[in-house]
Amino acid sequence: MNELVVALGWLGLFGVTALGGVGSIIGCATAGQAAIGAMLDTESGHGRFVGVSVMPSSQIIYGIVVMLTLQREVTAANGGALFGIGIAAGIALLLSGMRQGQCCASAINAAKEKPEVFGIALGPAAIVEGFAVFVFVFALVISANVPA
Repeated sequence: MNELVVALGWLGLFGVTALGGVGSIIGCATAGQAAIGAMLDTESGHGRFVGVSVMPSSQIIYGIVVMLTLQREVTAANGGALFGIGIAAGIALLLSGMRQGQCCASAINAAKEKPEVFGIALGPAAIVEGFAVFVFVFALVISANVPA
């Protein structure tokens, strides 16, 4: 049983980075596809479309920092906590990255038709980013209580 808890602890350590990375990949791809489509329909402003499409990349950064914070010797005493924090934060970062990519794609599509709404159209993506920051901070706070 102890071996299973240790294995789950390792899964939690890696899971937060992997899931955050998958969320960033999906989110950036979704927004990137919208940016490419907007480039075909507009004569200028292409740089801002590409810039917006990388917004979901922050989830992988949060995942890496949480993983580094959780990094310690994995034992039966701390494996469950490492698994719980890593997987829960990873799932939240995964979903955040995916949804932020959809918000960015919508902002790009709106801005190509009506460029004056570009700034305000990024509001929903910024709100989703705020929730990712909450997950990041809470994971860091909770990880301080995991035994070394």
